[in-house]
Amino acid sequence: KTTLAILKKLSTYQWKAKAVLTLAAFALEYGDFWFLAQNQHSDRVAKSLGILKRVPILTKPAELKKRQQAILELNNLIKATLQVMEIIDQFDKLSIYDPKEITGLSVALDHIPVDVYWSIVTVVACSTKLTLLTSDEDKPYDLAPYSQKIHYVLNKLKIQLVVCRRQVEERETYLMLKKFFQTPTEVMEIFKALTFTKDKPKLLIDGSTNTTVSLEVLKKKKIFLFISTLEITEEDISYLKPVHEGTKRDENYKIVWIPMVENWTPELQKKFEILRSKMPWYTIQSISISVGIKFIKEEWNFKGKPSLVVMNHQGKIENTNALHLVKLWGIKAFPFDKAAEEKISSETSWIRPVILNIDSHLSDLMLKEEKYIFFYGGKDNEWIKQFTAKANAFANDPIFKESKINIDLFCVGKSPKGGEDHGILVRFWDGIESLFVTKAHKQVDPVTQEIQKLLSYKNESGWALLTKGPHVVTAGHGFTILKVLDDLEKWKEVIKVKGFEISFKEYHVKLIQSVRHCCRLDIPSVIGKVPEKMQCPECPRTMESFISYKCCHIDGPIAHH
Repeated sequence: KTTLAILKKLSTYQWKAKAVLTLAAFALEYGDFWFLAQNQHSDRVAKSLGILKRVPILTKPAELKKRQQAILELNNLIKATLQVMEIIDQFDKLSIYDPKEITGLSVALDHIPVDVYWSIVTVVACSTKLTLLTSDEDKPYDLAPYSQKIHYVLNKLKIQLVVCRRQVEERETYLMLKKFFQTPTEVMEIFKALTFTKDKPKLLIDGSTNTTVSLEVLKKKKIFLFISTLEITEEDISYLKPVHEGTKRDENYKIVWIPMVENWTPELQKKFEILRSKMPWYTIQSISISVGIKFIKEEWNFKGKPSLVVMNHQGKIENTNALHLVKLWGIKAFPFDKAAEEKISSETSWIRPVILNIDSHLSDLMLKEEKYIFFYGGKDNEWIKQFTAKANAFANDPIFKESKINIDLFCVGKSPKGGEDHGILVRFWDGIESLFVTKAHKQVDPVTQEIQKLLSYKNESGWALLTKGPHVVTAGHGFTILKVLDDLEKWKEVIKVKGFEISFKEYHVKLIQSVRHCCRLDIPSVIGKVPEKMQCPECPRTMESFISYKCCHIDGPIAHH
């Protein structure tokens, strides 16, 4: 009842002020009491006032000895209540931070009214206890329930304060990390922030010697950050072997693996050690979840697929994901920065590195001979059979024999014996996706359009790509390409005037314009930041955007609930 009366009287004050004013009022009363007790024998006024305040009742040696434990408990309870208020004051000072970013702060601030209530109840109980201690009656009044409650509140607040301060520290480190990438700084400082260690920096593991080394080995070096979860394959690791060879030839470059693990378990630790043993470069043992992992996910758009971030010796990012360059061109694209990417991606023979990854002999043949090749495939086996038969008949038409034009066929995803070859199919589309990533955020040009067009056919029933030597003539949906083959008689005479290549492209474009076919482009997650808009590769319109999710029940982690 007294507590509610106090809260009503202090209703216009903030919660922190309600607690502080209540304790101040009690402190005045309690302080006066002990001041008079200390001076009652040396000061007549103090002695007179002490009698009014009933000081002698408690300070008689016999009474003091009898009630010593009760006074001690009272003092301890007052000190605990003061500590609660001091921590509430600390939370008040932390309230300059956004509770959405400091989640522990939000929980603590929401609970402050309840904590203040219990602080005031405890102060009132202490005041009651003091009144009883200075009375003639030996009436018991147990402070234990209040002591238990206030110590529970105190311990809870202490834990919350530690959490909040840690989160504030992490937030400051995160902002500092962002600042590092905006202004030149020593690359070692970036690694300290990523691992979030204030004192001794965490050591690196040198995969070539299997020993731990200081971050000093990265000083003034250009870094390739290989970022991945533990759900990677030996093939993913093998992509970096030529890069590692390049770093051995040039000591200014180093590779560092950052394993993106948020909750370590003995099983994951074991898996980490197995993967690490296959990497002859450096490894960071673990990075901060709230700083490093958060930064990599938010700023570098890491979504689970392995990536390779290229960083110069001052911490400037020169490529947010060069893995597509590594996969396609290997050491030829070294050092995998934007300049190398621009040079490589401007080449017109963009399909050749993709073919090299699935059939090196065919890739060499494309380079040496200027022959035409139909690469084709699709989800519909009937369409593939139909196209194979019609394309063979097309290639054997007398007009091509007369013009000495050779046309070969290559079915992507089929082995020479006719069976399915899933590995070839995966490598082919991985290559096309890598090409797409190199072009995604650049000005749209004819090469970009052909790559986008081809990628849009990935999940269609049928598609075909016509090349001449290492250069792409055109790519098309199964329906339109098949129609071009069927209509040969309608356009074959043009071949004699304009040549096969131009004639084929012109008739194909004419068909695309007359046939209403929806074009769908699935953007791979490795792209990072998704382009705000995407122009249709088959017409001048801007494509509609949708979000879709897919699971093929292969690769990747299994979610456990």
